[in-house]
Amino acid sequence: MWALLSVSDKRGLLPFAQGLLQVGFRLLATGGTYRALVEAGLPVTYISDFTGFPEVLEGRVKTLHPKVHAGLLARPDQEEELKALGLERIGVLAVNLYPFRETVAGGAGFHEALEQIDIGGPAMLRAAAKNHLAVLPVCDPEDYPRVLQALEEGPSPEFRRELARKAFAHTAAYDAAIAEWLSGEKFPPEKFLVLRRESPLRYGENPHQEAALYRVLGERGPLLEAEVLQGKAMSFNNYLDAEAAWNLVSEFQEPACVAIKHQNPSGVALGESVLEAYRKAYEADPVSIFGGIVAFNREVDGPTAEAMGEVFLEVVLAPGFTPEALAVFSRKKNLRLLEVLFPAQGAYLDLRRLRGGVLLQDADTEDPIAPKVVTQKAPSEEEWADLLFAWKVVKHVRSNAIVVTKGGQTLGIGVGQTNRYAAAKHALKTAKEKAQGAVLASDAFFPFDDVVRLAGEFGISAIIQPGGSVRDEDSIRAADELGLAMVFTGVRHFKH
Repeated sequence: MWALLSVSDKRGLLPFAQGLLQVGFRLLATGGTYRALVEAGLPVTYISDFTGFPEVLEGRVKTLHPKVHAGLLARPDQEEELKALGLERIGVLAVNLYPFRETVAGGAGFHEALEQIDIGGPAMLRAAAKNHLAVLPVCDPEDYPRVLQALEEGPSPEFRRELARKAFAHTAAYDAAIAEWLSGEKFPPEKFLVLRRESPLRYGENPHQEAALYRVLGERGPLLEAEVLQGKAMSFNNYLDAEAAWNLVSEFQEPACVAIKHQNPSGVALGESVLEAYRKAYEADPVSIFGGIVAFNREVDGPTAEAMGEVFLEVVLAPGFTPEALAVFSRKKNLRLLEVLFPAQGAYLDLRRLRGGVLLQDADTEDPIAPKVVTQKAPSEEEWADLLFAWKVVKHVRSNAIVVTKGGQTLGIGVGQTNRYAAAKHALKTAKEKAQGAVLASDAFFPFDDVVRLAGEFGISAIIQPGGSVRDEDSIRAADELGLAMVFTGVRHFKH
């Protein structure tokens, strides 16, 4: 019986071919696969010698032939018909397709990309997958050892079905990439989001909800590429909170620390060192940080790890950990340590699920602000630094959102309130007397001047907000009366 090999990805090809020979298969191959097997000294038949028809049109047609497809599609009960036609069965098909996604991602031109659209490969894979009760369709080099073992023991129906499923998923994802490329649109008439399961999760947000982690095919993400250095497996909620933490800490160039609880920051701070940043983030809300997630944008050292030992945490994320820090953290076996290799930067599409549909939008990664002072008083140099710090933080807080900061440290955060005044009241009451001389950021404009007047009562010295309300003049007038500086950004950061 024949095994047909035609692979773009040649990982594991030679051991697999040798294993097929050992279990009694004859090798059949195309183009580059044939050359690789010949150079390795393996007995192999060229596809054109098998079909009796030469490769034509610069290789565009080589496997689209009745001898190939009849050999793949013949059911066991059609063996006599196959033999009567002088044809032979192909029992194993190993195919992976031209690297279309990689070619396009590399900036290939239109005609070069067209040439990377595989025709024969998907046709053969689909044929073999349809007839998987008689043929083993193999599209993943990682499966080669399992295929050889199955051939020695006798492939089970379950294993055959698994290979067929993978083959159809492989060709479906391939076609989805081509269709999306041909559309040339960010939001095409049909949007194909191909997801590949990374791992099952113990449960979702709550124990009665099933859950799993999936990767978007063709995309990279900091958490998906992160190395888990210690601790239990990440949970559904851990991933959500860790993503929120990493997105926020990636906003800063200075040493920064972010503490997250339920996808909202409880404390954010800058420092001359990671230890100073952590202490300030902890002091911003020493209650809410308990059971939370902490992220750093610098390597974590031993003294910082020692300081963190005083509080229970679920996850710590950082671009690195010193050996001293790892030794300290190892005392807490359940603490998850994630070494994250790159910051959360760049544009991507944000997806929100509806029953029967989805909403897609550009993620709020850009911040094209042009700050404009709209009051008689302008912010001081120190106030400007805190205003811009607060503005970065408020972007990552659920609306309605208010953030109070001073000296590169959050003092109070108003999260997810149904009105802006309530959010401001919560943030300012959390800050208490520390609000004196601090600044305040709002994710959206003030519909009335009440937040400005409340800020004045607590001693806030400067405010940053998008502006754009029909009552902006009321807020500006109130700020001038109270001697506050106020800056409009012209950009809103709703986060629902």
